[in-house]
Amino acid sequence: MTGFDTVVVVDWSARSQPSPARESADAIWIGVATGSDVTCHYLRTRAAAEAFLVQLFDEALAAGQRVVAGFDFPFAYPRGFARALCGTDDPLGLWAALADRIEDGPDNANNRFAVASDLNRLFPGIGPFWGCPAAQETPDLPQKGTKRRDFGLPERRGCEADLPGAQPCWKLFTTGSVGSQALLGIPRLHALRQRFGAGLSVAPFQPPKAAIVLVELFPSLIAGTVAALAEKDEIKDRAQVRVLATALKALEPEQLDAMLAQGDPVEGWILGLGDKALLEAAAQKALGRAPLDPPPLRDDCFAMPRGVDWVPVDDALDRLRHGLRPVTGLERVATAAAAGRVLAEDVVAQRSNPPRANSAVDGYACSHIAITEGPQRVPLVAGRAAAGQPFEGAVPPGHAIRILTGAILPDGVDTVVLEEDTASDGASVAFHGPLKRGANARKAGEDVEAGAIALPEGHRLRPPDLALVSAVGQGRLVVRRRLRVAVLSTGDEIVPDPGVTALPHQIWDANRPMLLSLAAGWGYETVDLGHAPDTERAIADRLDLGAAEADVIVTSGGASAGDEDHVSALLRARGALQSWRIALKPGRPLALALWRGTPVFGLPGNPVAALVCALIFARPAFSALSGAGWIEPQRFAVPAAFSKRKKPGRREFLRARLTEAGAAEVFASEGSGRISGLSWADGLVELPDEAQDIRPGQPVQYLPYSGFGIL
Repeated sequence: MTGFDTVVVVDWSARSQPSPARESADAIWIGVATGSDVTCHYLRTRAAAEAFLVQLFDEALAAGQRVVAGFDFPFAYPRGFARALCGTDDPLGLWAALADRIEDGPDNANNRFAVASDLNRLFPGIGPFWGCPAAQETPDLPQKGTKRRDFGLPERRGCEADLPGAQPCWKLFTTGSVGSQALLGIPRLHALRQRFGAGLSVAPFQPPKAAIVLVELFPSLIAGTVAALAEKDEIKDRAQVRVLATALKALEPEQLDAMLAQGDPVEGWILGLGDKALLEAAAQKALGRAPLDPPPLRDDCFAMPRGVDWVPVDDALDRLRHGLRPVTGLERVATAAAAGRVLAEDVVAQRSNPPRANSAVDGYACSHIAITEGPQRVPLVAGRAAAGQPFEGAVPPGHAIRILTGAILPDGVDTVVLEEDTASDGASVAFHGPLKRGANARKAGEDVEAGAIALPEGHRLRPPDLALVSAVGQGRLVVRRRLRVAVLSTGDEIVPDPGVTALPHQIWDANRPMLLSLAAGWGYETVDLGHAPDTERAIADRLDLGAAEADVIVTSGGASAGDEDHVSALLRARGALQSWRIALKPGRPLALALWRGTPVFGLPGNPVAALVCALIFARPAFSALSGAGWIEPQRFAVPAAFSKRKKPGRREFLRARLTEAGAAEVFASEGSGRISGLSWADGLVELPDEAQDIRPGQPVQYLPYSGFGIL
């Protein structure tokens, strides 16, 4: 069963009296999205809200429809609370226990502070609940959270650890008192469970297969989008339920199903956590804005300050770095298919890795406190612990247990003795002490803790990254769409196909296959625009095609300002052209422009200059456009295996390769027409703008091809 006919989003309230008759904030607002329509409903009491939901669910069931209903309060508490209250970690058992205690009248009068005080007495110290009016403060329920101590429970659930703006579920009073909303909301949801039985399920505690599925939400997850899409003078709570209901309804069924499949069966889960970008995109697209494809670059993004003629390489790179931003949209893909993709949001660990303390070796586990100095003999408990086959129960003090690599450490042990350091007869194990506490054991979360950022937004995913992402429980990722790079060659002298005879005044196209291969090697989709002769119409037609099908266009040839430089002439006449004369050898002319909002990189026609400009300028610029951020090439100081007297004024890049001794030798000729030097080399030597007199053995900067993604 998949797909939902109706999406309901509820902004709950813990008021102790009915909300004003006039629509206001801090009341109960319910957004209902069906089809493309969203209606918003204002309810003054929790009893009225429950009755509204009952009627809505009854009507949906009668029509054979499915409903997913989200509520903006926690469905569960940090680990340990449910077990202390009702003897089980089952959150739905906790729901029943809270429903037995809470009294919540039709006029919103309730006993939540008294219940919280009673619950606090179940724990040592003071807490965990806090916050109440001064008149209702008791020794068991402090007004301030700072007065709590020694109650032995986490302050937050795992899903809230790195969630900006999320308040702790123990807070019951003043701004952000989500704890009161939970205490008064969970009993109402329990009543819905009682009424609808098997027709209703609660995610993630139950499989989301019923006709009615309840989920936990956090509207502030997309607060910026809500603010941007709010109607004039719209109450914030109303805007939240309207926009979030719209976003959830606009998702593809498989996208919502993937969200519903996530979560912690004990502490619960906030629907959409980790999918912020996807929710924002769905909301804006459904409400008339489409961030899946960002707005185009500004026409002046390549502009240099007035009066700049020759542009130093570092100035040109800085200008590009600050003028470019991602132009690729967002999509959600399976982790297994995400290699090479750029993360559009942080990857947050759903659980710790490892999730529990476990053994790093085969051996015998015991409590460190029982290990003394010198030889000792420790009795073994029956059974063993193995990876995927945990030992049920606890190891008594003074005992040990056979344990295998990767097995969870049973209760009562914290240290593992390596098998090779022991002798055993099956009933006991002998070894020499002392042993460091925690020896041969991995701590829970020592790699990544639950809620921590495993990988940041903008990271380009490599095979090792997929291992990490999978290990922390992320099966689907929000990533940037692959950058689409279109490549065009121009010039009447060019023969595009090497299999076709070239006349003496013609040359075969060397640049296009080189540039297409570069772009593909960098992980981008390529669009081959072929070759265009030197006519305005032919070049314009190819540029139009590139603008329609790609995110960035690369041309080679015609980038200077001469009579036959048709690309720059066309871009100047009909695009937004900035022709940069870079203080660079080889490759002075670099045409940067926008054509129908699509950036164009006009590279020199000479293959040597085209490659150098592509590596030095296009590669970091494309990375920025793709969402992966600006990247610098690898540089190593190596001894020179050549002599050269360099003049001042221009940065120079020499085709080079390393000798067996690790020195950089350069190609025999610096002529930019010697294409064989590109193939001969395995990198570039970078010489600074200043004059230099280089002698063998002097350190020079070597930039390997591999550092440019050429393998």
